[in-house]
Amino acid sequence: MSELHRITIDPAVCGGRPCLRGTRMRVKDVLDLLAADVSREEILADYPYLEPGDIIAALEYAARQSDHVVLKAA
Repeated sequence: MSELHRITIDPAVCGGRPCLRGTRMRVKDVLDLLAADVSREEILADYPYLEPGDIIAALEYAARQSDHVVLKAA
């Protein structure tokens, strides 16, 4: 089941960047932590307002953003 419903975009929060459930925790922040080899358990301990589904949502959002059509000039 998709967790994308956890991603919110509000021009009044973080300049309209994708955030998790209306908080100021940006999708990019979670992705940066994961890229720095911080475990899911550490992230959840350091940010108690996050839930496991939020981390999945951030990964799912990133995966969908990277899958785009490549157009070739004729």
